[in-house]
Amino acid sequence: MSEEKKSLNFIEQIIEEDLANGLPKEKLRFRFPPEPNGYLHIGHAASICLNFGLGLTYNAPVNLRFDDTNPAKEEQEYVDAIKHDIQWLGFKWDKELYSSDYFQQLFDWAIEFIKEGKAYVDNQSSEEMAKQKGTPTEHGTDSPNRNRSIEENLDLFMKMKSGEFNEGSHVLRAKIDMKHVNMHMRDPIMYRILKKHHHRTGDDWCIYPMYDWTHGESDYIEQISHSICTLEFKSHRDLYDWYVDQVYDTNLLRPKQREFARRNLSYTVMSKRKLLQLVEEKIVTGWDDPRMPTISGLRRRGYTANSIRTFSETAGISKRDNVTDVALLEHCIKDDLNKTAPRVMAVLDPVKVIITNYPEDKEEILTAENNQEDENAGFREVPFSKEIYIEKEDFREEANKKFFRLKLGKEVRLKNAYIIKAESCIKDENGEVTEIHCTYDEDSLSGSGSEASKRRVKGTLHWVSIKHARKAEVRVYDRLFTHEAPDSQKDKDFKEFINPDSLNVIEAFVEPSLKTAKNLDRFQFQRLGYFCVDKDTTANKLVFNRTVPLRDSWAKMGQ
Repeated sequence: MSEEKKSLNFIEQIIEEDLANGLPKEKLRFRFPPEPNGYLHIGHAASICLNFGLGLTYNAPVNLRFDDTNPAKEEQEYVDAIKHDIQWLGFKWDKELYSSDYFQQLFDWAIEFIKEGKAYVDNQSSEEMAKQKGTPTEHGTDSPNRNRSIEENLDLFMKMKSGEFNEGSHVLRAKIDMKHVNMHMRDPIMYRILKKHHHRTGDDWCIYPMYDWTHGESDYIEQISHSICTLEFKSHRDLYDWYVDQVYDTNLLRPKQREFARRNLSYTVMSKRKLLQLVEEKIVTGWDDPRMPTISGLRRRGYTANSIRTFSETAGISKRDNVTDVALLEHCIKDDLNKTAPRVMAVLDPVKVIITNYPEDKEEILTAENNQEDENAGFREVPFSKEIYIEKEDFREEANKKFFRLKLGKEVRLKNAYIIKAESCIKDENGEVTEIHCTYDEDSLSGSGSEASKRRVKGTLHWVSIKHARKAEVRVYDRLFTHEAPDSQKDKDFKEFINPDSLNVIEAFVEPSLKTAKNLDRFQFQRLGYFCVDKDTTANKLVFNRTVPLRDSWAKMGQ
């Protein structure tokens, strides 16, 4: 048992202590509470995996609750995308709920607060209220409206609800303590006026509850046992507890808020506001642009649900803010695809090779293993002919002894095919090689069992038969930012670090087995990397996104 305890993360330890102190296991209930104001990103995946993972560990229900209290920024599109992402990651929620489900209850409680002298309407400007708030080392000062009568506060609050006041003119504030050491406790705002259409409640309301007021009360209504938030809400915990205490019935479960550090990833930004900026300014093509850290972007790029879950588990949860190296995420997808992705051949930067002694009208169908890591992956047929493409970088007229690819007078093996020897090359007026003339050893076919087939040469190249190759658009993606922490530079806009080479679109040639590839099918282009079929693919046009190159920088760092 002690061995098992050591492996628990600190959230699990809290839960275990609560169970040991008498909390009935059947009372455990968790929730994932996204605001539908953007698409989920890899940081949210950490919270999804944590909350739904706890549900699986303890066989406890997990609610999906949309924090939809700001109609100015929220849309049904985001609700639908969030649900799709969670399901794609492999998780199921118990109840689909919305903070807007509780608008009437929250309003009724707010009326009780006013009647009990715990809330008042303030019609000062936001600047005036901010000045009165004080600082972490200086007490705040009371609003001149703090001691309004209960009758006046009720009247004003009802006028706020009925739409008689303009946006920004009045707010409802909790009456707590303007001298409290925690600034969040200095008469926080409970309601503001927002005359915006809500995606679920329409125009029923023109006052909307603030997050802090909604959060704890929603957890209480749903009887959430452990409300797990990111670290920036730690200073809000006093207020969370105060709000819950005002309505708490001792016959019900009192929710507990605990915090963990949000997931930050190198070479990207995690702010939904900044991600929205990238979308609106068309720096990227949309929320699912494969360069985005969104779950939809990662999925389109070729990341698997399993790789993201593995990444979240491996990176773990922490009590302190930190930055996770994106190389770990890349390692997780490479490790996953290495086991599952079929191997195929594609040439991204082609140069023609003519095998001069290969018969003009001859074609062969060779057999190639789909994935040597998977014994059930089977084999595929690959056509071979006199003219093939190889990568330009795989040929040099002259090279030192460390260059094990094709050079004049030397041999290499073509993957699953023959040994060829470069005899000569043709160049254009700029000195670029346009054609390589080779000879082949017709007895050297891989797997034929002949003595020549067993002959060892140091280099092996991928290739495609020109006659049979399919054209494909390949989008080679790199990191969207050139700086490891693009939004941490106080004196610079994060967009100054946009990588101008984050996308390179090229025309490539792929083996014909890929002609039936469908959206999100994933492959290893041998010697090049992992690639995924993009949704832009049509019957007449194949489009691939590079997920990651083969080189694993995380593995090289020794993890």
